[in-house]
Amino acid sequence: MMGNLGQKIAENLIFVGEFLLVILLCFFVAYAIEKRIQRRRGQKKRILSTRKMAMIGLFSAAAAVLMMFEVPVPFAPPFYKIDISELPILILSFAYGPVAGVMAEFVKILLKLVFKSTSTAFVGELANFAVGAALVLPAGIFYLEKKTKRQAFIACALGVICMTIFGSFFNAIYLLPKFAELYGMPLNTIIQMGTKVNPHIVSVETMALYAVAPLNFLKGSLDMGLTILLYKRLSHVLKEQEGQR
Repeated sequence: MMGNLGQKIAENLIFVGEFLLVILLCFFVAYAIEKRIQRRRGQKKRILSTRKMAMIGLFSAAAAVLMMFEVPVPFAPPFYKIDISELPILILSFAYGPVAGVMAEFVKILLKLVFKSTSTAFVGELANFAVGAALVLPAGIFYLEKKTKRQAFIACALGVICMTIFGSFFNAIYLLPKFAELYGMPLNTIIQMGTKVNPHIVSVETMALYAVAPLNFLKGSLDMGLTILLYKRLSHVLKEQEGQR
């Protein structure tokens, strides 16, 4: 398995490098904003404590398992599937902040690659990480500002909106053309797969509008609803400091 993964990394080295740049950018944004919030509050605690690292590992493993259970949707071509792997990561982001959420997204993808490798030349993994980060990063930042039930709902809603918009543009502008390039197939072939499912899909733009956007909105909404239901029940386990809610 590891040898096969190493071979695929070597075959797609430039794309893997771009993947790592996206991860570093997300981590930098999360760290800078979380640190700024700490300074404003006069706090000097570590962004990543030992307890946080342990919980990141635990929740990433749960997310990696959930990632294995994908369900196709009737309005999108078969390579688009839905899962709820962002659920434990969104809960973690509420408990420990956006840096923990971004790190958990990365560890989730790493675990998935170790145990299942990739069937999409890493395009699917980049999509899962980037779109997942578009959910947990704004939601984690917004909830970190003020930890109330109302703020949690708004944070989740904001995350779903960001995930839907970013995911649509990212697929249309970068992911779909890159997937076609790496597999050496005409982009039109991918679009035709969408047309078979939905006659409104006739271009990359309509693929993003009629397949990607509703998929991400549905996925984000599921994660949002389950997080609202489960977070308070799990928060006593996740609390690191007195006063966290």
